[in-house]
Amino acid sequence: MMLSREREVSKPDDTLLAQDRWMDRATLMALWNEPVRLFRLANLLRKERCGDEVSFVINRNVNFTNRCVGSCRFCAFRRSDGYILTEEEILERVAAAERFSATEICIQGGLAPGLVLEDYCRILEAIRENFPRMHLHAYSPMEVFYMSKNSGITPEDSIKELKRAGLGSMPGTAAEILVDRVRMEICPSKLTTAEWRDVITTAHGLGVPTTSTMLYGHVESLEDRINHLLLLREIQADTGGFTEFVLLPFMSGNNSLGPMSQRLSHLDNLKMHALARVALHPLIGNIQASWVKLGRDLAGSTVLWGTNDLGGTLMEENISRTAGAVEAECMTPAQFRDLIERNGRVPVQRTTLYGRV
Repeated sequence: MMLSREREVSKPDDTLLAQDRWMDRATLMALWNEPVRLFRLANLLRKERCGDEVSFVINRNVNFTNRCVGSCRFCAFRRSDGYILTEEEILERVAAAERFSATEICIQGGLAPGLVLEDYCRILEAIRENFPRMHLHAYSPMEVFYMSKNSGITPEDSIKELKRAGLGSMPGTAAEILVDRVRMEICPSKLTTAEWRDVITTAHGLGVPTTSTMLYGHVESLEDRINHLLLLREIQADTGGFTEFVLLPFMSGNNSLGPMSQRLSHLDNLKMHALARVALHPLIGNIQASWVKLGRDLAGSTVLWGTNDLGGTLMEENISRTAGAVEAECMTPAQFRDLIERNGRVPVQRTTLYGRV
Protein backbone atom coordinates (compact mmCIF):
# COMPACT_ATOMS: atom_id res chain seq x y z
CA MET A 1 0.00 0.00 0.00
CA MET A 2 1.33 3.43 -0.88
CA LEU A 3 1.90 5.75 2.05
CA SER A 4 -1.22 7.72 2.89
CA ARG A 5 -1.82 10.84 4.91
CA GLU A 6 -4.00 8.94 7.34
CA ARG A 7 -3.15 5.50 8.65
CA GLU A 8 -5.67 2.83 7.75
CA VAL A 9 -6.52 0.42 10.55
CA SER A 10 -9.35 -1.81 9.43
CA LYS A 11 -10.15 -5.47 9.41
CA PRO A 12 -9.52 -7.16 6.05
CA ASP A 13 -12.78 -8.34 4.51
CA ASP A 14 -13.60 -12.04 4.24
CA THR A 15 -13.16 -12.06 0.47
CA LEU A 16 -9.60 -10.83 0.77
CA LEU A 17 -8.80 -13.41 3.42
CA ALA A 18 -10.30 -16.20 1.34
CA GLN A 19 -8.05 -15.31 -1.59
CA ASP A 20 -4.97 -15.80 0.56
CA ARG A 21 -5.71 -18.99 2.46
CA TRP A 22 -3.60 -20.95 -0.04
CA MET A 23 -0.50 -19.56 1.67
CA ASP A 24 -0.49 -22.23 4.35
CA ARG A 25 2.36 -23.74 6.38
CA ALA A 26 3.24 -26.42 3.83
CA THR A 27 3.34 -23.93 0.95
CA LEU A 28 5.61 -21.58 2.90
CA MET A 29 7.94 -24.43 3.83
CA ALA A 30 8.17 -25.42 0.17
CA LEU A 31 8.83 -21.86 -0.98
CA TRP A 32 11.82 -21.62 1.37
CA ASN A 33 13.49 -24.33 -0.69
CA GLU A 34 12.69 -22.58 -3.99
CA PRO A 35 14.42 -19.21 -3.57
CA VAL A 36 13.97 -18.05 -7.18
CA ARG A 37 10.22 -18.57 -6.96
CA LEU A 38 10.14 -17.10 -3.46
CA PHE A 39 11.99 -13.93 -4.47
CA ARG A 40 9.89 -13.45 -7.59
CA LEU A 41 6.64 -13.81 -5.65
CA ALA A 42 7.78 -11.56 -2.80
CA ASN A 43 8.76 -8.82 -5.22
CA LEU A 44 5.45 -9.05 -7.08
CA LEU A 45 3.49 -8.81 -3.83
CA ARG A 46 5.64 -5.91 -2.64
CA LYS A 47 4.96 -4.09 -5.90
CA GLU A 48 1.23 -4.77 -5.64
CA ARG A 49 0.99 -3.63 -2.00
CA CYS A 50 3.51 -0.77 -1.82
CA GLY A 51 4.62 0.26 -5.29
CA ASP A 52 8.26 1.30 -5.53
CA GLU A 53 8.33 3.52 -2.46
CA VAL A 54 10.66 2.58 0.41
CA SER A 55 10.13 4.49 3.62
CA PHE A 56 12.08 5.56 6.68
CA VAL A 57 11.32 7.61 9.80
CA ILE A 58 13.44 10.22 11.58
CA ASN A 59 13.45 8.98 15.15
CA ARG A 60 15.59 8.52 18.23
CA ASN A 61 15.92 5.57 20.55
CA VAL A 62 16.03 6.24 24.27
CA ASN A 63 17.12 3.14 26.20
CA PHE A 64 16.35 4.64 29.59
CA THR A 65 17.83 1.81 31.69
CA ASN A 66 19.93 -1.31 31.26
CA ARG A 67 19.18 -2.64 34.74
CA CYS A 68 17.12 -5.77 34.38
CA VAL A 69 15.79 -8.65 36.45
CA GLY A 70 15.29 -10.77 33.31
CA SER A 71 17.24 -13.85 32.24
CA CYS A 72 17.05 -13.80 28.44
CA ARG A 73 19.92 -15.83 27.05
CA PHE A 74 20.22 -13.70 23.90
CA CYS A 75 20.70 -10.41 25.75
CA ALA A 76 24.04 -8.62 26.07
CA PHE A 77 22.47 -5.34 27.21
CA ARG A 78 21.25 -6.39 30.68
CA ARG A 79 23.21 -5.30 33.80
CA SER A 80 22.43 -5.75 37.48
CA ASP A 81 24.23 -2.52 38.42
CA GLY A 82 23.71 -0.44 35.30
CA TYR A 83 22.26 3.01 34.69
CA ILE A 84 18.83 4.60 34.91
CA LEU A 85 18.55 7.90 33.04
CA THR A 86 17.21 10.88 34.96
CA GLU A 87 14.27 12.87 33.61
CA GLU A 88 16.70 15.64 32.66
CA GLU A 89 18.92 13.22 30.71
CA ILE A 90 15.91 11.85 28.84
CA LEU A 91 14.72 15.36 27.94
CA GLU A 92 18.20 16.29 26.71
CA ARG A 93 18.08 13.35 24.32
CA VAL A 94 14.62 14.32 23.10
CA ALA A 95 15.76 17.91 22.58
CA ALA A 96 18.64 16.66 20.44
CA ALA A 97 16.18 14.55 18.45
CA GLU A 98 13.93 17.55 17.84
CA ARG A 99 16.92 19.53 16.53
CA PHE A 100 17.50 16.59 14.16
CA SER A 101 13.87 16.98 12.91
CA ALA A 102 12.77 13.71 14.50
CA THR A 103 9.06 12.95 14.60
CA GLU A 104 9.29 9.92 16.92
CA ILE A 105 10.89 8.95 20.21
CA CYS A 106 11.18 5.19 20.79
CA ILE A 107 11.47 4.36 24.49
CA GLN A 108 12.47 0.93 25.79
CA GLY A 109 14.67 -0.35 28.58
CA GLY A 110 15.48 -3.20 30.88
CA LEU A 111 13.14 -4.41 33.60
CA ALA A 112 14.74 -2.41 36.39
CA PRO A 113 13.87 -3.59 39.92
CA GLY A 114 10.90 -1.85 41.46
CA LEU A 115 9.63 0.09 38.43
CA VAL A 116 5.87 0.61 38.52
CA LEU A 117 3.31 2.11 36.17
CA GLU A 118 3.78 5.60 37.61
CA ASP A 119 7.48 5.57 36.66
CA TYR A 120 6.72 4.68 33.06
CA CYS A 121 3.92 7.24 32.82
CA ARG A 122 6.13 10.00 34.19
CA ILE A 123 8.63 9.54 31.36
CA LEU A 124 5.84 9.96 28.81
CA GLU A 125 4.33 12.92 30.63
CA ALA A 126 7.66 14.73 30.87
CA ILE A 127 8.30 14.38 27.15
CA ARG A 128 4.75 15.33 26.20
CA GLU A 129 4.84 18.42 28.41
CA ASN A 130 8.07 19.66 26.82
CA PHE A 131 7.75 18.29 23.27
CA PRO A 132 4.02 18.00 22.56
CA ARG A 133 4.41 17.28 18.83
CA MET A 134 6.69 14.26 19.30
CA HIS A 135 5.12 10.84 18.72
CA LEU A 136 5.85 8.53 21.67
CA HIS A 137 6.45 4.95 20.57
CA ALA A 138 7.12 3.20 23.84
CA TYR A 139 7.24 0.08 26.01
CA SER A 140 7.22 -3.49 24.81
CA PRO A 141 4.56 -6.03 25.85
CA MET A 142 7.08 -7.38 28.38
CA GLU A 143 7.48 -3.93 29.93
CA VAL A 144 3.69 -3.52 30.08
CA PHE A 145 3.37 -6.97 31.67
CA TYR A 146 6.12 -6.15 34.19
CA MET A 147 4.77 -2.73 35.21
CA SER A 148 1.28 -4.19 35.58
CA LYS A 149 2.47 -7.01 37.80
CA ASN A 150 4.52 -4.64 39.97
CA SER A 151 1.57 -2.25 40.25
CA GLY A 152 -1.04 -4.90 40.99
CA ILE A 153 -3.23 -4.03 38.01
CA THR A 154 -4.11 -5.53 34.63
CA PRO A 155 -2.25 -4.79 31.37
CA GLU A 156 -5.48 -3.21 30.11
CA ASP A 157 -5.49 -0.69 32.95
CA SER A 158 -1.78 0.00 32.42
CA ILE A 159 -2.24 0.70 28.72
CA LYS A 160 -5.16 3.02 29.44
CA GLU A 161 -2.98 5.04 31.82
CA LEU A 162 -0.01 5.04 29.44
CA LYS A 163 -2.28 6.33 26.68
CA ARG A 164 -3.50 9.14 28.94
CA ALA A 165 0.14 9.97 29.66
CA GLY A 166 0.93 10.39 25.97
CA LEU A 167 1.60 6.93 24.53
CA GLY A 168 1.02 6.95 20.77
CA SER A 169 2.02 3.42 19.79
CA MET A 170 3.94 0.41 21.10
CA PRO A 171 6.84 -1.66 19.77
CA GLY A 172 5.87 -5.28 19.31
CA THR A 173 9.17 -6.52 20.68
CA ALA A 174 9.60 -9.26 23.31
CA ALA A 175 7.99 -11.53 20.71
CA GLU A 176 11.29 -13.29 19.91
CA ILE A 177 9.76 -16.54 18.58
CA LEU A 178 6.10 -17.01 19.48
CA VAL A 179 6.46 -20.71 20.26
CA ASP A 180 6.56 -21.55 23.97
CA ARG A 181 8.98 -24.48 23.58
CA VAL A 182 11.54 -22.08 22.09
CA ARG A 183 10.76 -19.35 24.61
CA MET A 184 11.44 -21.71 27.50
CA GLU A 185 14.92 -22.26 26.08
CA ILE A 186 15.88 -18.68 25.24
CA CYS A 187 13.84 -16.48 27.63
CA PRO A 188 12.20 -18.62 30.35
CA SER A 189 11.29 -15.70 32.62
CA LYS A 190 9.59 -13.73 29.85
CA LEU A 191 5.86 -13.60 29.22
CA THR A 192 4.38 -16.57 27.33
CA THR A 193 3.06 -16.53 23.77
CA ALA A 194 -0.51 -16.23 25.09
CA GLU A 195 0.47 -13.37 27.43
CA TRP A 196 2.26 -11.53 24.59
CA ARG A 197 -0.79 -11.92 22.41
CA ASP A 198 -3.06 -10.69 25.20
CA VAL A 199 -1.06 -7.49 25.73
CA ILE A 200 -0.87 -6.82 21.99
CA THR A 201 -4.55 -7.41 21.27
CA THR A 202 -5.51 -5.39 24.34
CA ALA A 203 -3.46 -2.46 23.02
CA HIS A 204 -5.10 -2.76 19.62
CA GLY A 205 -8.53 -2.89 21.23
CA LEU A 206 -7.76 0.34 23.10
CA GLY A 207 -6.73 2.10 19.89
CA VAL A 208 -2.96 1.79 20.43
CA PRO A 209 -1.28 0.44 17.28
CA THR A 210 1.86 -1.67 17.56
CA THR A 211 4.61 -3.07 15.41
CA SER A 212 5.26 -6.80 15.19
CA THR A 213 8.69 -8.44 15.26
CA MET A 214 10.61 -11.71 15.07
CA LEU A 215 14.05 -12.54 16.49
CA TYR A 216 15.37 -15.34 14.29
CA GLY A 217 18.59 -17.27 13.70
CA HIS A 218 19.22 -18.79 17.14
CA VAL A 219 17.75 -22.18 18.17
CA GLU A 220 14.39 -22.03 16.39
CA SER A 221 13.45 -24.11 13.35
CA LEU A 222 12.00 -22.90 10.05
CA GLU A 223 8.66 -24.35 11.14
CA ASP A 224 8.84 -22.25 14.33
CA ARG A 225 9.38 -19.11 12.26
CA ILE A 226 6.43 -19.95 10.03
CA ASN A 227 4.19 -20.66 13.04
CA HIS A 228 5.19 -17.24 14.38
CA LEU A 229 4.24 -15.57 11.08
CA LEU A 230 0.91 -17.37 10.91
CA LEU A 231 0.08 -16.27 14.46
CA LEU A 232 0.76 -12.66 13.50
CA ARG A 233 -1.51 -13.09 10.48
CA GLU A 234 -4.25 -14.37 12.75
CA ILE A 235 -3.92 -11.43 15.13
CA GLN A 236 -3.89 -8.91 12.28
CA ALA A 237 -6.97 -10.46 10.67
CA ASP A 238 -8.77 -9.97 13.98
CA THR A 239 -7.52 -6.52 15.05
CA GLY A 240 -5.85 -4.72 12.13
CA GLY A 241 -3.56 -3.09 14.70
CA PHE A 242 -0.07 -3.94 13.41
CA THR A 243 1.59 -1.12 11.50
CA GLU A 244 4.51 -3.22 10.25
CA PHE A 245 6.56 -6.39 10.68
CA VAL A 246 10.22 -6.04 11.63
CA LEU A 247 12.74 -8.85 11.14
CA LEU A 248 15.51 -8.95 13.75
CA PRO A 249 18.37 -11.35 12.94
CA PHE A 250 19.98 -12.70 16.10
CA MET A 251 23.24 -11.02 17.17
CA SER A 252 25.53 -13.66 18.68
CA GLY A 253 28.08 -11.54 20.55
CA ASN A 254 28.46 -11.40 24.34
CA ASN A 255 25.58 -13.69 25.25
CA SER A 256 25.21 -17.32 26.26
CA LEU A 257 23.02 -18.19 23.27
CA GLY A 258 25.66 -17.11 20.76
CA PRO A 259 27.59 -20.41 20.49
CA MET A 260 24.32 -22.21 19.64
CA SER A 261 23.21 -19.79 16.92
CA GLN A 262 22.71 -20.62 13.24
CA ARG A 263 25.24 -18.19 11.69
CA LEU A 264 22.87 -16.80 9.11
CA SER A 265 24.17 -16.23 5.59
CA HIS A 266 23.21 -13.25 3.42
CA LEU A 267 20.99 -15.59 1.42
CA ASP A 268 19.26 -16.80 4.61
CA ASN A 269 18.48 -13.21 5.58
CA LEU A 270 17.18 -12.29 2.14
CA LYS A 271 14.99 -15.39 2.03
CA MET A 272 13.56 -14.63 5.47
CA HIS A 273 12.52 -11.13 4.45
CA ALA A 274 10.96 -12.45 1.26
CA LEU A 275 9.14 -15.21 3.16
CA ALA A 276 7.70 -12.63 5.57
CA ARG A 277 6.29 -10.61 2.66
CA VAL A 278 4.63 -13.69 1.18
CA ALA A 279 3.33 -15.08 4.49
CA LEU A 280 1.87 -11.80 5.73
CA HIS A 281 0.42 -10.52 2.45
CA PRO A 282 -1.89 -8.64 2.29
CA LEU A 283 -2.67 -8.25 5.99
CA ILE A 284 0.57 -6.60 7.11
CA GLY A 285 1.64 -4.37 4.26
CA ASN A 286 4.86 -2.93 5.65
CA ILE A 287 7.88 -5.25 5.97
CA GLN A 288 10.92 -3.65 7.61
CA ALA A 289 14.60 -4.59 7.48
CA SER A 290 16.89 -3.66 10.38
CA TRP A 291 19.92 -1.79 9.01
CA VAL A 292 21.57 -1.92 12.43
CA LYS A 293 21.52 -5.71 12.61
CA LEU A 294 21.95 -6.56 8.91
CA GLY A 295 24.32 -3.75 7.99
CA ARG A 296 23.06 -1.00 5.72
CA ASP A 297 24.16 -2.60 2.42
CA LEU A 298 22.38 -5.90 3.05
CA ALA A 299 19.35 -4.08 4.45
CA GLY A 300 19.27 -2.04 1.25
CA SER A 301 19.34 -5.22 -0.83
CA THR A 302 16.20 -6.53 0.89
CA VAL A 303 14.10 -3.89 -0.90
CA LEU A 304 14.67 -5.90 -4.08
CA TRP A 305 13.04 -8.95 -2.50
CA GLY A 306 10.02 -7.85 -0.54
CA THR A 307 10.72 -5.13 2.04
CA ASN A 308 9.42 -1.58 1.74
CA ASP A 309 10.76 0.05 4.90
CA LEU A 310 14.22 0.50 6.43
CA GLY A 311 13.23 1.73 9.88
CA GLY A 312 14.57 4.83 11.58
CA THR A 313 17.58 7.05 12.03
CA LEU A 314 17.80 5.86 15.69
CA MET A 315 20.59 8.32 16.78
CA GLU A 316 21.29 5.99 19.71
CA GLU A 317 21.38 2.19 19.66
CA ASN A 318 22.63 0.23 22.64
CA ILE A 319 20.95 -3.18 22.53
CA SER A 320 22.32 -4.45 19.20
CA ARG A 321 25.71 -2.86 19.68
CA THR A 322 26.36 -4.67 22.95
CA ALA A 323 25.65 -7.94 21.09
CA GLY A 324 28.15 -7.22 18.35
CA ALA A 325 26.52 -4.92 15.78
CA VAL A 326 29.18 -2.82 14.07
CA GLU A 327 27.07 -0.19 12.32
CA ALA A 328 27.16 3.43 13.45
CA GLU A 329 24.41 4.45 15.86
CA CYS A 330 22.82 6.90 13.44
CA MET A 331 21.87 6.85 9.79
CA THR A 332 20.98 10.27 8.40
CA PRO A 333 18.00 11.00 6.13
CA ALA A 334 20.44 11.74 3.29
CA GLN A 335 22.07 8.33 3.78
CA PHE A 336 18.66 6.64 3.74
CA ARG A 337 17.74 8.38 0.49
CA ASP A 338 21.05 7.48 -1.11
CA LEU A 339 20.79 3.81 -0.06
CA ILE A 340 17.19 3.51 -1.30
CA GLU A 341 17.92 5.21 -4.63
CA ARG A 342 21.02 3.05 -5.21
CA ASN A 343 18.71 0.04 -5.04
CA GLY A 344 16.31 1.47 -7.59
CA ARG A 345 13.51 2.50 -5.26
CA VAL A 346 11.84 5.79 -4.35
CA PRO A 347 12.68 7.12 -0.85
CA VAL A 348 9.85 8.49 1.28
CA GLN A 349 10.07 9.94 4.77
CA ARG A 350 7.17 8.70 6.91
CA THR A 351 5.65 9.13 10.33
CA THR A 352 5.49 6.33 12.90
CA LEU A 353 2.02 5.37 11.66
CA TYR A 354 3.03 5.49 7.98
CA GLY A 355 1.68 8.87 7.09
CA ARG A 356 3.74 10.86 4.61
CA VAL A 357 6.05 13.63 5.83
